[in-house]
Amino acid sequence: MKLSEMREVLSVRGIRLTKSLGQNFLHDGNQLRRIVKAAQLTKRDKVLEIGPGLGPLTELLLERAGEVLAIEKDARLVEVLRERFGLESRLQPVGEPPTVPPKGGTPNLRLLHGDALEFLRHEPRDWSEWKLVSNLPYSVASPILVELAQLPKRPERMVVTLQLEVARRLMAKPGNADYGVLTLLVQPDYEPCGWFKIPATSFFPEPDVDSACVVLVRRPKPLLAEDQRAAFVKIVKRALSQRRKMMLKLLKEDWPAEKLRRTFDALQFSSRIRAETVGLEQFVQLTRMLCPSASPH
Repeated sequence: MKLSEMREVLSVRGIRLTKSLGQNFLHDGNQLRRIVKAAQLTKRDKVLEIGPGLGPLTELLLERAGEVLAIEKDARLVEVLRERFGLESRLQPVGEPPTVPPKGGTPNLRLLHGDALEFLRHEPRDWSEWKLVSNLPYSVASPILVELAQLPKRPERMVVTLQLEVARRLMAKPGNADYGVLTLLVQPDYEPCGWFKIPATSFFPEPDVDSACVVLVRRPKPLLAEDQRAAFVKIVKRALSQRRKMMLKLLKEDWPAEKLRRTFDALQFSSRIRAETVGLEQFVQLTRMLCPSASPH
């Protein structure tokens, strides 16, 4: 879908895009094809697309994948998508078990109208054989990625377009200014395996921030046992709640001082160490010692 076509569709229907929904549509065909290539799709793949907008990425996904589940929050755009892909009038609402593909001109596309983040939180399902490929709405990109990464049966690959600032956080290393909570909530389960910048001119309307596409690949084995995840999140958020403060002092709000001292000594952590310099594996070790798993890892 070319920029001129996007403008025409929006104009004819009188649709004014909403900034609060992060509606910046990617129209550059070269960039769209790069995203699809990074997803490494085959006809055996099932793809989750969040925020399809007017459907330019959806169209390419349908060509390569066996099944696409698209979730769109804006009812006006849902109607555009329904007509564009020849779907029947009755859309499957979020919350209804997606058991049978809708009838219509695109049998491998299922279109849901609703809030994707709410869907992920309240409709548990097995995503382990799925791939997320999306131009994510900037307003909810981080929560969606964290939600998917924390699921027991998470997607095998996530190829997402988001703010460059968020992309840097996803790929950051200890000591880097971008290293923080988002880094540590996603990387225990996903390895960043590449990225490329996308210029603002590739979007309509042009965003005020730079953008990038990031490729995240699920680790063969998660670094944490499922029953340690809550403790890991608690430790990370507490330790990074005040970046310039010593981690030991911050963690004393949740754990006994003597237990922390013994654990820090065992891990050879300085009592003055700050969380921004502590690596992912070290946070995992800290969690295992402070909160031993009830089940074998």
